[in-house]
Amino acid sequence: MSLFPHEKRHVFDVLIVGAGPAGLGCAVALGQCGVENLLVVDRHGTGASFLRWPRQMRMISPSFHSNPFGQPDLNAITPHTSVADFLRTEHPTGEQYAAYLQALAEHYRIPVREGVEVRRVFRKGRLLHLETSDETLRAHFVIWAAGEFFFPNAASVEGAEHCLHNSQIADWPELPGVEHAVIGGFESGIDAAIHLARAGKSVHVFSRGEPWHRDSTDPSRALSPHTRDRLKDVFLHAPGTIRFHKHADVAAVERHGDTCRLLLREGEPFEISTPPILCTGFSGGLGPVAEHFAGPDVTPVFSEEADESLRTEGLFYSGPLLRHRQSIFCFIYKFRGRFGVIAREICQRLGLPWEEPLKPWRERGFLVEDLACCTDCTCAVESAAEPDPAPAEDYRAAAKEEALA
Repeated sequence: MSLFPHEKRHVFDVLIVGAGPAGLGCAVALGQCGVENLLVVDRHGTGASFLRWPRQMRMISPSFHSNPFGQPDLNAITPHTSVADFLRTEHPTGEQYAAYLQALAEHYRIPVREGVEVRRVFRKGRLLHLETSDETLRAHFVIWAAGEFFFPNAASVEGAEHCLHNSQIADWPELPGVEHAVIGGFESGIDAAIHLARAGKSVHVFSRGEPWHRDSTDPSRALSPHTRDRLKDVFLHAPGTIRFHKHADVAAVERHGDTCRLLLREGEPFEISTPPILCTGFSGGLGPVAEHFAGPDVTPVFSEEADESLRTEGLFYSGPLLRHRQSIFCFIYKFRGRFGVIAREICQRLGLPWEEPLKPWRERGFLVEDLACCTDCTCAVESAAEPDPAPAEDYRAAAKEEALA
């Protein structure tokens, strides 16, 4: 029921923009506290970004049904569901994960309205207004939970129109050509290189640094163990090859007839006959609400109390862009830790009881208030990671020698 019965019914208590993990997770948390006058809107549909993943892409964080032991599945968005239990797999595809989100929305009876493109959000009096292509929706609170997948970042490379962003690839083996250049050496770049090498392609990875060698206690700053394992397997068994070009900052891409030329800030240009693949991440999913979260520089700012806009009261954010101090909440198992925080704040303002309904959320790590967690930790046992291999461009031979030693 609405906590504002004197208002007309079409004024929502909460509007959530985005029917992905962030939006649905917040919706379930609010629903557990009794918020019924709620609507989730999405331009494409529930789990739409996952349905557009390349066919070979998998979740890099593993799923395991550890819920009965008090450790929720890393890819789950509620304390009482498990992706591993639902899908019977450890590293789901995008299509599989979308099925989990759709089942969850149905189970918790979350109202989702598809085909809604939000053009502007503004406050007028005591209400927030969402201006869409068809109508203007009004609410007391808005949670912006639109994902990043539909906002590819190409601005860092001049001549990006000559390239393909990795989000445009539907199936890596079907990509024309036998030799490819990948710009970006972090998770998406290495993922692209792995699938191309498995398809028998020759791959050149250009990276500003050496992410494949970086060791960090924060998984947002280093390659995942799953990706490292896949790299080792590719070096040993894939029919294709991967050549790493470290400290290779691509400033621009030029097209000369049938050839693309990668211009490096330092070093000789690199020429290739296929369009370079941009694995440069995404420019964020704030879109029309970016101004509401604008900070002193290009980095968005959120309130530490509840991830609220410091400029527009009642407008909250949930998703992978979230940053607080030195903590990066870019993975599902990270930003889900703030679902309960947002739900608590909204319920307090609505006058709804939240302590008992959100108790499981706090106990299972979905209501995290410690923003300094894991930003400066020293593990009891030093990393047993292998030393950096010899500075060769092609690591496949070195990996085979090491395996046979």
